[in-house]
Amino acid sequence: MRHFARVSDSRLSPLPDLPPPPLALLNGAALFLDFDGTLAPIADTPDGVVVDGELLALLERLRQRLDGRLAIVSGRSVATLRDLGFGAFLLAGTHGLEFADPGEPAEAPPRLPAVDDAEAAFHSFATHKPGLLVERKTISVGLHFRGAPQWGDAARDLAEGLADRLGLALQPGKMLYELRPGGADKGTAVRTLMQRRPMAGGKPIFIGDDVTDEEGFAVARDLGGAGVLVGAPRTTLAAFSLEQVAAVRHYLAQGVAGTG
Repeated sequence: MRHFARVSDSRLSPLPDLPPPPLALLNGAALFLDFDGTLAPIADTPDGVVVDGELLALLERLRQRLDGRLAIVSGRSVATLRDLGFGAFLLAGTHGLEFADPGEPAEAPPRLPAVDDAEAAFHSFATHKPGLLVERKTISVGLHFRGAPQWGDAARDLAEGLADRLGLALQPGKMLYELRPGGADKGTAVRTLMQRRPMAGGKPIFIGDDVTDEEGFAVARDLGGAGVLVGAPRTTLAAFSLEQVAAVRHYLAQGVAGTG
């Protein structure tokens, strides 16, 4: 049965002008950070993103200020996040299906045969359609159509049909349809990590840009924290907003320095 991994909540705020997050929001925070579109601009291809040393140094200083309470929560796999340079940080990958402490093996379910079947179907669909890209992840698979938006509707129909037939969760993203096991999202990732050290005891603050981050915003708010939406205004559960990746980095750098 198809499962759309997205939040549905009557409390969604349609306000077009959410305020920027105050620096005081970081006091005592357990900080959850999305990656693509939040810490780095979205690239044309998944492997087109480069994580610079300045960002890693900033996050390390921020983690120290927060007594270790900083986690990267991403749709990317733990393996990919580590390849990008985040191996020294607490990680939740594949929309909350994977977890990893620094230097430790990832906690993850096995890759399902149904995901391999979906990957084969995606590859068959993408053949002779320039611009489509199939991304194999550790326990999921994505079909990107950023380079061929004319195939977006057909990609959605294919992904929906495969989700129904194979019993997988369908995760829409930005110019992407991903198929993966169900039972987790970025909200469950926040809830799980808030029960563990070092995040336990902090106030959950989730910063993200995509609709896939709404579950994270919801759980952060339910646990006494807040969400911060990055990018253009839209209907959201976030309480605050930042305009773009550069604004996120500026805000985090101010947080490290303790200046307004």
